[in-house]
Amino acid sequence: QVQLVESGGGLVQAGGSLRLSCAASGRTFSSYAMGWFRQAPGKEREFVGRISSGGASTYYADSVQGRFTISRDSAKNTVYLQMSSLKPEDTAVYYCAASGRLGVRTSISEYDYWGQGTQVTVSS
Repeated sequence: QVQLVESGGGLVQAGGSLRLSCAASGRTFSSYAMGWFRQAPGKEREFVGRISSGGASTYYADSVQGRFTISRDSAKNTVYLQMSSLKPEDTAVYYCAASGRLGVRTSISEYDYWGQGTQVTVSS
């Protein structure tokens, strides 16, 4: 089992920045690729980005490419989502998730463990 807890959400003005954290506990954190997803009201949960288990590679959705950056600190068992140039359409509940599968995985079903989510609201 892997337990994930997100933090860092809040209210920010458009154009601003925010950093989300996801603290992991349980089984070996470094064995899992980590992903970030988001879900806006009335919409389906969507893929935001992913970082490989070793942290060497990342992959992002087109909607956030160049604005969001994912990193991980294995010593702290934590993965981060740095969000910049935020837009009102980035408003959503953000979730981190862990996947034991290799390769780029963007589907919800390919992630084994999930956090409870943290709200991000971007005002115009």
